[in-house]
Amino acid sequence: MTVSELKPYLRPGVRAHLVGIGGVSMAPLAEVLHGMGMEISGSDMRESASVEHLRSLGITVQIGHRAEHVQGADLVIRTAAVHNENPEIAAALDGGIPIFERAQAWGALMGDYRHAVCISGTHGKTTTTSMCTHIAMADEADPTVMIGGTLPLLGAGHRVGKGDTIILESCEYCNSFLSFRPTVAVILNIEADHLDFFKDLNDVERSFSAFASLVPAGGMVIANADDQNTMDTLANLDRPMMTFGMGEYADVYCDNLRVEQGLPSFDIFYEKEYFTHISLQVPGVHNVKNALAAAAAAICMGVAPEAVEQGLNGFQGVGRRFEYKGSWNGAKIYDDYAHHPGELHALLEAAKGLGYQRVICAFQPHTYSRTKALFEDFARELAAPDITILAEIYAARENNDAGISAKDLADRIPGAEFYPTLEEVSSRLQALAQPGDLILTAGAGDIYTVSSFLEHRV
Repeated sequence: MTVSELKPYLRPGVRAHLVGIGGVSMAPLAEVLHGMGMEISGSDMRESASVEHLRSLGITVQIGHRAEHVQGADLVIRTAAVHNENPEIAAALDGGIPIFERAQAWGALMGDYRHAVCISGTHGKTTTTSMCTHIAMADEADPTVMIGGTLPLLGAGHRVGKGDTIILESCEYCNSFLSFRPTVAVILNIEADHLDFFKDLNDVERSFSAFASLVPAGGMVIANADDQNTMDTLANLDRPMMTFGMGEYADVYCDNLRVEQGLPSFDIFYEKEYFTHISLQVPGVHNVKNALAAAAAAICMGVAPEAVEQGLNGFQGVGRRFEYKGSWNGAKIYDDYAHHPGELHALLEAAKGLGYQRVICAFQPHTYSRTKALFEDFARELAAPDITILAEIYAARENNDAGISAKDLADRIPGAEFYPTLEEVSSRLQALAQPGDLILTAGAGDIYTVSSFLEHRV
């Protein structure tokens, strides 16, 4: 089924059943469809705050997946994690009920918004989407938002508004963002990742090129002028393009950059004219670039400089993105989602600029395929901290067909230590911690439980 085939179903009175309705992207989708007057039901594997919120709106949510849940549905929408063997999907297939993917539903909805801002890239998506949200809220645009993390401003990872702006974090994995319909498509960077799906970097670049081509003639592609892979990918793009970067070779750029106590302040220029001044509350040059991307998106939407300044200056981070967790024995503890060498580079560069005596990084690699494919890159970046601790690889959706362990990485990095369990990682960090240390837990798996454990033992 296609996005165009889904569109006619999005009208009052039509019943849609959402499988995995409590998910970070599915819950706001259910709320948006419900607000359009559709009859929404759904199922999930467990109770959650999202499920409870949906029920408070009058949406029926069942716990557990059973065939009878789809009876009477005009269509079914599922998350990417739900496969054909699921009893509800199997029942829909047997009953001839159309089945659509979550990304297709968001794509079909985008046509109803004047501004559909889609933030893509190998890394930086969550932070930049959050920055765009801060700007839109400062502009009183009443946006609808979908973020892959918890934004304190929203108290959640999503928001359902009534304005003409929708802002979505847009992931390339499984080509899901190719179902979107952006009017503004932001590409932060392009690197080899998700190599359990993509063949190689060229395959990744083809996906991003197709994403950029989704922008209509009246829209805009926003691209990182400092990222060669992005520039190469878009070299023959036949769509309007605006670039951002650290120098005046870009359309939107910063000048007079200063860093005080690890936090950057700078002027934003647009087409060589002063636009506004920004004082970020999050560290790192990578966040300067994220802010420039968000400002470029705002410029495309005609947002005033004052709202860009207010939005970016008020941004204090998002959950699991250099998130302060507390202290242990005088050491400061931060947690971050970084799970790609490029993300680790940005994180560790920012950490080194904060003036701590030692940077101790406990890293949990995410997926066997990524660890094997980017092994040397991981080894290079993880040599940067004063002390590197490796937890075992987080399998996620994979089996260890590669026969690889985080111990292999530890053996490759001088002085690195490997611990097979998170309990042992926690114990080692407790023993190491002393005043003047910055302790980082990093990874996309469950390494965050280590920082939370230390936080609660303060």
